[in-house]
Order: sequence, then structure tokens, then C-alpha cells
Amino acid sequence: MEAPLAPPRRRGRPPKQRDDLTDTRELLLRAGLQVLTEKGFSATGIEEILGRVGVPKGSFYHYFESKEAFGLRLIERYGAFFAHKLDRHLRNLSLTPLARLRSFVEDAKAGMARHQYRRGCLIGNLGQEMGSLPESFRAQLKGTLEDWQARFCACLVEAQQMGELALGASAPQWAAFFWIGWEGAVLRAKLEQTAAPLDVFAEFFFASLPPG
Repeated sequence: MEAPLAPPRRRGRPPKQRDDLTDTRELLLRAGLQVLTEKGFSATGIEEILGRVGVPKGSFYHYFESKEAFGLRLIERYGAFFAHKLDRHLRNLSLTPLARLRSFVEDAKAGMARHQYRRGCLIGNLGQEMGSLPESFRAQLKGTLEDWQARFCACLVEAQQMGELALGASAPQWAAFFWIGWEGAVLRAKLEQTAAPLDVFAEFFFASLPPG
């Protein structure tokens, strides 16, 4: 792994205005999300991200203390973005709970296809790299996955209440099963550049749910 960059203080020219600082930080985060969903953390140099935004290398530490701090902020940003995406589907009361889960799956499949399967899940990508990442990433990655599982679990509980899912089914376990399998399917889809792994997993998951 590329070692986290040591944070020398105040290299390069500081931003002239606070708005410039905020705007440039936002651009760096967006560029970082794009690159890391494709390549991962260890294979990505800060220079590549700075180059996409047009920021001088020496100015990085005006925006983030280190590459590690930058990575932690990216995990937080991606987790919040994806939680919002989940809520858009899982809280759609015009659909039954299981239809909401299927809606999320179809939207996620379309998103991967739109980027020609070059981009995967940032959380899954970093989880694969955990052996070479800063230990500070572990708890944040774990917490992000648990948050997504909790949202899925709540929808599955609604499915039980509406008679779509057996009351004896363990909603927390089914939610965990989904995310464990889905992250693997996303990885395989990125590798094979096809939606087939996503379809195989989703079909098995929904077919396996005990009906109410």
C-alpha cells in the first residue's frame, strides 16, 4: 500500500477565500469517489486525484490532513450518499416492501451498467483492501455496512407486517445475508463486466425468502 502521506504544514499557496477552500475540497471528494470506486485506495495516488481537479500537489494539505483523513472522509461521504439512495427506494410507500427491495436492485444494476461496470462499491472495494489499509478504516467500513443492513432489515420487518415475509424469518439475518452476497455479486459483475452475477444473486435471494 502507498503509505499515508505525512502532513507537512502549509505547503503551496493557501486558498484566498473560505468559499474557495470549501469548493475545492468538494471537488477533491467527488474526484476521489470516482477514482476509488474504480481502482481502490492503495492503487490510487493523490497526484491522480489532484490532477483531475487541477489542484497543485503541494496544496493538498490545505484541504485534508493526510491521505488517511481523506479516505475516512470519502467513506463517510459515500455511506451517506448510498444511505440516501437506499431510502429513496425503501421508503417508497407506493410499492410493497419486497417490491422496494427489487426496485433498489434494479437501480443499482442500471448504475453499474451506466458506468460500463468500471465502478463498484467503495465500501466493498475498501473492505477487500483492509489488510493494507489504515486500521482507522475498519470501524467506519463496518459501521457503514451495518447501517445499510439496518435499513434493509426495517423494510423486511415491514414485509412481515404486510404478510409478504414469514413472521418466523429473522429479518436481521436476511438483511445481513443480502449485503454479504450483494457485495460479492458487485465485485464479480465488475470483474466480468456484466450484470449476470447481480441477477443470479438477486433471483436466489428473493426466491429463498420464506413467504408469509
